[in-house]
Amino acid sequence: MVTTPDENPQGTPLAAPAEPTASTTASTTTPGAPATPAPPAPQAAPPAPEAAGTPSRELRAALAGVRSEVGKAVVGQDSAVTSLLIALLCSGHVLLEGVPGVAKTLLVRALGASLDLSTKRVQFTPDLMPGDVTGSLVYDARTAEFSFREGPVFTNLLLADEINRTPPKTQASLLEAMEERQVSVDGTPRPLPDPFVVIATQNPVEHEGTYPLPEAQLDRFLLKVVLPVPEREQEIEVLARHAAGFDPRDLGAAGVRAVAGREQLAAARAEVRQVQVAPEVLGYAVDLCRATRRSPSLSLGVSPRGATALLATSRAWAWLSGRSYVTPDDVKALAHPTLRHRVQLRPEAELEGVTAESVLTTVLATVPVPR
Repeated sequence: MVTTPDENPQGTPLAAPAEPTASTTASTTTPGAPATPAPPAPQAAPPAPEAAGTPSRELRAALAGVRSEVGKAVVGQDSAVTSLLIALLCSGHVLLEGVPGVAKTLLVRALGASLDLSTKRVQFTPDLMPGDVTGSLVYDARTAEFSFREGPVFTNLLLADEINRTPPKTQASLLEAMEERQVSVDGTPRPLPDPFVVIATQNPVEHEGTYPLPEAQLDRFLLKVVLPVPEREQEIEVLARHAAGFDPRDLGAAGVRAVAGREQLAAARAEVRQVQVAPEVLGYAVDLCRATRRSPSLSLGVSPRGATALLATSRAWAWLSGRSYVTPDDVKALAHPTLRHRVQLRPEAELEGVTAESVLTTVLATVPVPR
C-alpha cells in the first residue's frame, strides 16, 4: 500500500499502485478504483513536449524512485513513504503514530537522504523549552550584543519525536513554524527553509506522562499516518538485513542515495497546483466534511481547514497517479488519513466501541458520490 496508510473497512491494507522502475514509469492505482493505464511512450528523439496540464512523467519517475531508495533502509512501510511524499507535495505536516520499533525515525532519515533534504530530530521531553526548538537570543560578551542562535526547527524535515511528551507551551512553539513557515523571536520574524515539513511521532500504547495534542493543534497536521507492524515475511526481511550487516545509522552503506532534490520537488508542487477539480468533486469533498459535523457519534466534525486539506491531498494523489484531474475515488482514498485526526468522538460513542475510522467509513458509504 503505497499511497495512503489506510485500511479499508474490512481491515485489510489498501492495494498499492505498481512501483515504477528506473527506466519506465509504471501506472499507479487509486485505492478502490480501476487501474489507470500508463501514459503513452515518448516519441522518438527529439521527444514531443508534454501536453499542457499533463503530469510530467520525468518528475513522477523521480519521486517514485524515492520509494525505492527508502525501501533500501525501511521494510514494509511503502504506504507511509507515499503519504510523506504527498505531504511534501502539499507543503503539509504529518503526524506519525505507531508502536515503538516500526522504523519511524529511520523512515524520516531515509526520506531526507533520498531527496537531499536536511533533517533534524528533536526528542520531546517534559523539560524541553520553546527556545530549545525555535532558537533563542544569546548574549555575546565580546561584542556586548545579542545574537540569534538558530534552533533545530531551521531545517527541511523536522522530526518531532514523541511530541505528546512535552507540555503544551513547548508544543505551541511549533504552531507559528507550521502555519507561517517562520519563527518570531524578540519580535523579529525569521523565515524557515523551503521546503519545511514537521513530521511528529507519538506512541499510541503509552499515555502515562504525556500531554495529548489539543484539537486545534491536531488540525494543523495535513495527514495522520498509522504505521502498522510489518507482516511476517517483511519482519524476516528486516532480520535478514541486520544479519547481513545492515546498520540503520549508516544509510550510505545501505545504498540510499539522493534521486531527487529541491528543484524537482518545487516543479512537482507547481504541477500539483495545476491539477483540475470539477465543481461536482469539490461539492463531494465538502459534503463529506459536513456529514461529519452532523454525525451523532462526534462532538467535533471536520473544519473548513480539513476540507481544504482533503482537496490538497486528493490533487497530489491524482498527480502521482498520472492524471491532471481529481476523481471522487481520489477523495475517498485520502479521506481517512486526512480527516481521522480532525474529528472528536462523544464519550458515549467511545464507550460503545465507536472509532473515528468507523465513523469516516460510514460517512463515505452514505454520502452520494457524483457521477
